[in-house]
This record gives sequence, structure tokens and C-alpha cells, in this order.
Amino acid sequence: MAVKARKIFRAAVFLLFSLIGIAGLYFYLNYEFLGAVQIVVYVGGIVVLIIFSIFLTAESGSDMKKPAIGRALASGLATAFACALTLWLIKGQSFQSNMNETIEPSVRNIGRQMLSTTEHGYILPFEVVSILLLAAMIGCIVIAIKPKA
Repeated sequence: MAVKARKIFRAAVFLLFSLIGIAGLYFYLNYEFLGAVQIVVYVGGIVVLIIFSIFLTAESGSDMKKPAIGRALASGLATAFACALTLWLIKGQSFQSNMNETIEPSVRNIGRQMLSTTEHGYILPFEVVSILLLAAMIGCIVIAIKPKA
């Protein structure tokens, strides 16, 4: 629905619902921290900035152009190819169980691991997410600036 919507605001709202659905899948799989991060970063950050930039641009309520049939066909074929390639790559893998001691996925352990600078720390992806939010905010400001006529 986010791709097929003709109004840009409706496409953004459908994107919001799909990202909330992904967060729901994380909660269903008992990955509460990932679900919360999905909601905070993408739903609360990126989609809200996208919606603000839509409202701040001119012609936010107008219909988007209908895509040409060639582009729709090419995107459908590219999607089918990507799905087939993914399934082929997954089928070719031999998954083996890891008998190492696992860490309980509590918020405390995840926070320690995320902010750790050791070999298995995730401080770099944590900073990349903050840069992503900053880039989205700058993009929103650039889109919202109206040129002087």
C-alpha cells in the first residue's frame, strides 16, 4: 500500500503501519529491545520527519503521477529476482547450532553490549543510527526551505 498509494501522505502513513508491523513481529519473537528500537528510531524518528517534510512542501495534497507500465514491470521483475536469489542463497547455507554460552537478551545486557568498545561491542552501529537521524533531520529542513521567488 505504501508503494501503490497515489497520495504521498497516505504512502507515508502506510509506511508507518508497515514499520509498526515489523516492530510487532520483533515483540512476537520476544525481542523487546529490537521492537522498541524499531518504534523509536524508524516510527518515531524517520517517519515523523518524512511526514513533516511532506507537510512543509508545496503540493503535499496533490496526486502523484501514475508510474509507467515499463517501470512497474521492471520493478516487479527485479523484486521477483531478488526473492529468488535470496531463497537460493538461504537454501545453499548449512546452518549449524552454536554451542557457546548465550547471553540473556535483557535490556541491561543489550545496553552493555551496545555501548561496549570491546571486540563484540556495538558502539559503531549505535553512532550510525544517530547519524541516520541527523541526516533525516537535515533532509527534512532542506526539503522544507522554500526558494526565494
